[in-house]
Amino acid sequence: MLELSGLVNDSIVDGPGIRMTVFCQGCPHHCEGCHNPETWSFGCGTPVPEEALVEEAMQNPLCKGVTFSGGEPFAQAEGFAKLAVLLKAKGYEVASYSGYTFEQLLNGTPAQRRLLEVIDVLIDGPFLLAEKSLELNFRGSRNQRILNVPESLKAGKAVLMTSPRWTGIYE
Repeated sequence: MLELSGLVNDSIVDGPGIRMTVFCQGCPHHCEGCHNPETWSFGCGTPVPEEALVEEAMQNPLCKGVTFSGGEPFAQAEGFAKLAVLLKAKGYEVASYSGYTFEQLLNGTPAQRRLLEVIDVLIDGPFLLAEKSLELNFRGSRNQRILNVPESLKAGKAVLMTSPRWTGIYE
């Protein structure tokens, strides 16, 4: 069971294409200038079973991906890992935002490592108001990276996503 602050069924700003965005409740980072400060408190969200979220995603035939946002999805890593496995079994691309860096998560809890192992894309790093930019695809500040998680895990270090779908660079 996940603790959520909200859900958007047809997001076009949290990854390429039409996606469902799952907003978790609870965040330890409290970044200055945060877009979702209402998600910071723990214990006051709506409990939702992971299976219900898969059913919700399947209601929109145009939805091809799901993005975990927050709050901090890696603060509920066990539940989000379960959700990611269920979504991927149905063919969805799974991305997650995190205020933690890939390196921190790689050395984080076993549950955080498991969540990393079952997602496709990670947008990592805290939002930094001093590095805010409205010109970036799917990121709020220049320090944040869009990472290819399977390649990053294979390399043992952060590997930037090169897919034009995510970078917005078409040649």
